[in-house]
Amino acid sequence: MAKKLYVGNLSYDVSDSDLQQLFSEHGNVVSAQVIMDRDTGRSKGFGFVEMDSDGEAQAAMAALDSKEHGGRALKVNEARPRESRGGGGGRGGRRDRY
Repeated sequence: MAKKLYVGNLSYDVSDSDLQQLFSEHGNVVSAQVIMDRDTGRSKGFGFVEMDSDGEAQAAMAALDSKEHGGRALKVNEARPRESRGGGGGRGGRRDRY
């Protein structure tokens, strides 16, 4: 079963293929994605890598967490499900302020 990893503290010039290449030394990479800012098109400095198996993911975490890449110490751990940010937007129902 594939295992998704969070990769933080990435250099802003790291691409999806750089990430894939880095992690492929530790197993089969199913997918690798650097998260980009929607407005600026620049990297947000983190991404996600999906490894083919839990064992490969563990090996990649052990090898790459705190390893320097692009002048920065990587932070690699198990990806957690995204927390709900709450819905809506706007004024949060406070209509008495005009």
